[in-house]
Parts: sequence; structure tokens; C-alpha cells
Amino acid sequence: MLLVPSLSIKKGLCTGSKQGVYSEDSVYNESPLTVAQKFADHGITHIQLIDLDGANEGNIVNYPTLELITGHTNLKVNYAGGIHTDGDVLKAFEFKADSISAATIAVYNKDLYVNWIMSYGRERVTLAADILDGYIRVGGWQKDTKIKLDEHVEYYHDRGLKYLKTTDINREGVLEGPSFELYDHLIKKFPGLKVFASGGVRNMEDIKQLEDIGVHGVIFGRAYHEGKITLHEIESYISQA
Repeated sequence: MLLVPSLSIKKGLCTGSKQGVYSEDSVYNESPLTVAQKFADHGITHIQLIDLDGANEGNIVNYPTLELITGHTNLKVNYAGGIHTDGDVLKAFEFKADSISAATIAVYNKDLYVNWIMSYGRERVTLAADILDGYIRVGGWQKDTKIKLDEHVEYYHDRGLKYLKTTDINREGVLEGPSFELYDHLIKKFPGLKVFASGGVRNMEDIKQLEDIGVHGVIFGRAYHEGKITLHEIESYISQA
């Protein structure tokens, strides 16, 4: 199972959120590159880079941060936020993103998103399907929809989707534990789908429980920044695996 630290970037700085709400007092002191290098030095191979400015503006913005990380580490970066056009996808790949995640475009332009899966490959396109009270949220989690998670995932699963990242927004940043039942349900309902669990991870015990459920990867952020998960624990888990 992959451990995937998540770096949310706003104005070039790492920041955190609580249930999808970002505030100035949640900005972390370390630069994204410094944090990424620490993860790489302790055995992490993949990270997620969330472009919060891009999610707000509708096109990718923080590609200089992507370039810094891919240029100075061997990390495989999944880039998310503001990816709405072929140009956005190509720009992310130009600056060496290993893969991209998209949510909003998968709701509003299904044909284009399916084309991305076919054109760029199943390994490079992840569906971000994040929910609040069971319904998909888009636009950096700021816009609601009337689309239920299962029907949304089923549409793309039937069209070749391989990777799914789902966050229960109610659990994001509050350190109350992941939605274990949600991920167990998704894995059983969609055989062959590689599920990334995100939101609510408190500690290594949560990570081990998610591994037992069978998720492909665990995405975490706040738990690391607040010392609930340490670099030593990360390194120890990876070495044992």
C-alpha cells in the first residue's frame, strides 16, 4: 500500500484545511520543496500536490512548485487543482507530474475526461471524487452537486478508470479518523478499482486499518504537519512493507 503525503499549495506555501475551509493560520512554515525532500529521504516515493489557487481560478497556477519538486527529488507527483483543459494536463506533464487528478471537469465534461483516460492512459489519470454528506463536491470543494458518489464512480469505472481518490470532506483536517466503511464499500462494489483513501487520518493505526481494508494508497497531510505521524514512523512502515 502506498503512503502518499499531500501538500496543499496556496501562493507557493503549504497550507492545511479543516473540512475544506482554508485559513491564514493554517499556513505551515516549511517550504513545499523542503517538506518533499524530507519525505523522499525517508522512503516516500509518491506525493500529491494540490494547487489551491488553481482550483479557485480554474487553471493550474502553482506549476513552479511542481517544477521545483520534480527537479530536485525523484518523487512521483500527482498534481491536482485547476485542471480543466487539455492545455492544463499538458502543462502539468510538461513540468514532470507523473499523473493528474481532476474532479470538476469529470462532473461537467464527461466526454473530455473519458478522452483523457484514453489519450494519456489509465496510469496517469486519477478521478478525484470527493463528497460531503454523500454528494460530490467540486471547485475546490466549494460547489455542491446533486450527484451521488456511486453513480459517478460507476460511470467512469465502466469506461476504464483505474484510480480513484475519495475524500469524505466531513473528515478532512479534523483528525477524527477516516471513513473506513466508505472505502470498504467502494472496494467491494468496484472490483479492480485502485482506491486512494483521503481525509481524517490520525495516526499509523488508521493507516494499518485502511491497509487491512484493501485500499491501494493512503493520502494524508495534517496528521504529519501536526506531529501525529512522524518521519520515523513512515520510514519504519515502508521498510517493513
